[in-house]
Amino acid sequence: MLEFLQQPWPWYVAGPLIGLTVPALLILGNKSFGISASLRHVCAACMPAKIPFFNYDWKKEVWNLFFVLGIFIGGILTANWLMNPQAINIHPNLVTELSGYGINDYSALVPTQLFNWESLFTARGLIMMIGGGFLVGFGARYAGGCTSGHAIMGISTLQWPSLVATCCFMAGGFFMANVILPFILSL
Repeated sequence: MLEFLQQPWPWYVAGPLIGLTVPALLILGNKSFGISASLRHVCAACMPAKIPFFNYDWKKEVWNLFFVLGIFIGGILTANWLMNPQAINIHPNLVTELSGYGINDYSALVPTQLFNWESLFTARGLIMMIGGGFLVGFGARYAGGCTSGHAIMGISTLQWPSLVATCCFMAGGFFMANVILPFILSL
């Protein structure tokens, strides 16, 4: 059983499982799926200030905080006990391209030359981790939700703004991966 959990699941198993969360949430409590709103709920719960954006009944959305906590705990359990011990398979063309930027250690889930404490305090690390994190958070709030909320929940409930947002997320991701990221990696 452990070997089954450690291997990558095929798209035709993982995709429907993710997709079935939408009707399950709608049937069980008329809830919407999404992750980025949980930060707003945490801020509303922890900030006593009367900031209008955080002044709402966050207790109605406490289920979302438990959902995000479950994702966090699941990540810890997976990283410690369910990781596949084999090396990560990366396409040879990508290996060749990344080696041109000095990235050749794929022993972890992410390249260790990019994501470690030492590189955080370099120009490349600050741009990628701090700047990227800010832009993702800002973009999720500006778009009215994150990729999972729009692409999984919004499109499945036939919301036109979610289709537009998902197309923009994809276009931005392609632009980032093919134009901006090579520039950042060459720093």
